[in-house]
Amino acid sequence: MVKHIYVIRHCEARGQSADASLTEHGFHQAEILADFFTDKKIDRIITSPFLRAIQTIEPLSTRGNINIEIDERLSERILSTRDLPDWYEKLQATFTDMNLKFDSGESSKEAMERIVNVVKGIFQSDVKRTIVVSHGNIITLLLKHYNNDVDFQFWTHLSNPDVFQLSVKDHEVTLERIWE
Repeated sequence: MVKHIYVIRHCEARGQSADASLTEHGFHQAEILADFFTDKKIDRIITSPFLRAIQTIEPLSTRGNINIEIDERLSERILSTRDLPDWYEKLQATFTDMNLKFDSGESSKEAMERIVNVVKGIFQSDVKRTIVVSHGNIITLLLKHYNNDVDFQFWTHLSNPDVFQLSVKDHEVTLERIWE
C-alpha cells in the first residue's frame, strides 16, 4: 500500500507570531488550496497550532468534513528567544552546522527530529492520505531529512502556500513538489 503525506506551507500571513492571521490574499489562497485538493481523498489533517496554519487548511477541512488535529511539534522552529537583527545569516549558518543554536533556540537537528517524528508516526499508521500544515523553515528541515540536497537556498525559493508530497511504498520514501 502506498501512503501519501501532503506537506503544506501556510498561505500568506500578516506576521510571524503564533497568532498572526492570514492576509486577505492568504484567505483567497486557502480557498485555491482547497480547490487543489478536490480530486484527492484526504483521510486526516494535522496542523501546527499557529493561527495562520489553521486558517490555511480550514476551507479544505470544512469542505471535506475532516477534523483538524493540532500538533505542537509542527510549530515553527524557534531560531532564538531574542531578536536577531542578522537572523537571515544566522538561519543560513544553521543549515551548514545542524547543531548550531542561538539563545535558547532550537538547532536544525532538534527541529528536524521534531517534525520527522510526526511524519514517521503518520507513515506507521493505517491512514493512507494525510495533510500536514506547518511553516517554511521546519518543512525545509523535514524535506532535508529525506533529500540531503535540500538546503538554505531551497528554503529561499518556497512559496506561500507550497505543497510537497511524501510517498512511502515498501519503506522507500519519495519526495515531490506538487504546487506550482
